[in-house]
Amino acid sequence: MKRTSASVLMLASIVSACAISAYGQATVPTQVTIPPSSVVHPEDTGLRVHTNLKIMGPGPMTSAPQTSGPPFPGYLYETPASLACIYHLVWASQGCNPNLVTANPNGGSRAIAVVDAYDDPNAFADLQAFSAQFGVRAPTPTSFQVVYAPSGGATPGSCTGPATQPPNAAIFGWDVEESVDVQYAHAMAPRASLYLVEAQSNYDTDLDCAVTVASNLVASAGGGEVSMSWGGTEFPEETASDPIFTTHGVVYLAATGDDPGVIYPSASPNVVAVGGTSLSTNFNTGNFEFENSWQDAGGGTSVFESRPSYQDRIARLVGTQRGVPDIAADANPYTGVWVADSLVFGPGTWYIVGGTSLAAPTVAGIVNAAGSFTPSSAAELNLVYRTAFGFNDITVGNCGPYMGSWATSGWDFCTGVGSPDTYFGK
Repeated sequence: MKRTSASVLMLASIVSACAISAYGQATVPTQVTIPPSSVVHPEDTGLRVHTNLKIMGPGPMTSAPQTSGPPFPGYLYETPASLACIYHLVWASQGCNPNLVTANPNGGSRAIAVVDAYDDPNAFADLQAFSAQFGVRAPTPTSFQVVYAPSGGATPGSCTGPATQPPNAAIFGWDVEESVDVQYAHAMAPRASLYLVEAQSNYDTDLDCAVTVASNLVASAGGGEVSMSWGGTEFPEETASDPIFTTHGVVYLAATGDDPGVIYPSASPNVVAVGGTSLSTNFNTGNFEFENSWQDAGGGTSVFESRPSYQDRIARLVGTQRGVPDIAADANPYTGVWVADSLVFGPGTWYIVGGTSLAAPTVAGIVNAAGSFTPSSAAELNLVYRTAFGFNDITVGNCGPYMGSWATSGWDFCTGVGSPDTYFGK
């Protein structure tokens, strides 16, 4: 109960809205809040996972949002339409200014399953509000479903007991995590069936069970993606969990983390590791200028996972070990996105969110809408690594311990092969 009380007090302490002047220009937030779910505890290694989430500003915005477009005027944080513009998923226009562009992705098929811990009872209502705000194709009770996973068993990926409703996500700080996962997977592939599979807790065993449930749902829908925005410090026994991510017809994607280094399950050779980038926007015009690395994004070589064959092309960089990330997308909270979440402060509450917890579902949606539906993550990654087009090669910035890794031409430890550019090569 001590952890529960601390989480609630922390959330209550940040409930101040950013000031907006009489001229409609907002004060740019400069503070980053790390929710309880994203705090890394060394004692959790091999036992529990954390989210990879960072929230901008002194707190959520709750006062009188606009009825369409960005909920509050004067900011340059990203929207579904501006991300689609930047990544050339729609026809680029108006400098990809998030306050001007409105064309959203309209593709996707089969299924995406987002796996998270705990229960967000407002997930569907918030997804409806988010979609209406930005003009994204509306979800329906049949196109979006919440599925409770049972508790995990002793064998990695096994499940035991009944699938009961998990504890409330807000108690543990997982509520905004679930919202960003659901909303940006849906925004990038609004015609795909979307499942939110909720584990009983953030213990590895429970989330592994939830991945099994998610895999079966996606496979039954004819294939698709499983998105995992969480992870934990690598541990020697992690390779025993790698087979969990091998269901035929399912591509698994996981966030690489918001600190230098490597986390699991993104280190698994059976998972597409999604890292983070920064989007530079002209403060005066609102136009997108270029994409560079995000210094806090996870990356490096795995301690326990050997180099998979699809990375033989980069053996001189990674040696004998698995290198991450494979792909990257916007994750810097200073270039974050709008997320609706009403679980703590009620309807009309908006957060500005970053972290590789944003990048993973965004890329999962893009991969789904690309329509290749490869039979496995390894097949998807073979496609990614041999394709000379379809990605923005990030060549500016650095990352890693002591900022010692650099974004360079081709694959690198900061951004992998780069960020999505159209639907080709995915």
